[in-house]
Amino acid sequence: MAECKTNVMRILERNKVPYKAHEYPHGKDPVDGVHVAALLGENPAAVFKTLVLQGADRGYYVFVVPVTHELDLKKAAAAANVKSVRMIPVSSIRAVTGYVRGGCSPLGMKKQFPTILDESARAISHIIVSAGKIGYQIDLAPQDLIRLAGGTFAPITA
Repeated sequence: MAECKTNVMRILERNKVPYKAHEYPHGKDPVDGVHVAALLGENPAAVFKTLVLQGADRGYYVFVVPVTHELDLKKAAAAANVKSVRMIPVSSIRAVTGYVRGGCSPLGMKKQFPTILDESARAISHIIVSAGKIGYQIDLAPQDLIRLAGGTFAPITA
């Protein structure tokens, strides 16, 4: 169990969602998700990254994809029901989400944006996502993440 209790972990506990906390060694800089999976001794297919994009409608959208895959922008736009999407600048991540790059969780953002989880998560019993702070991850059922984020599943990877 991680020594640090993040806001994401508090949200899960308040909603009585079972989860497992993970902590990995880190510096101030984020590490890529495949490296995080290795540090945790987990299958990279179960470790997901959180990406925040802005749609042509100027709204923000959260996409959660396996760290071993890339987000397909056309599929992401279709899943969000907008004409197009683009990554937000790294410099905007904190202002939009309240999180820093490498510690962005799909839960507990300043505002809950439409959230889309890659459909590959349906086939596995648990996924690992950021706990909202660099060096901390949470392991939970994909259906619990969808329920808490008010999200949906969709094919969004290349």
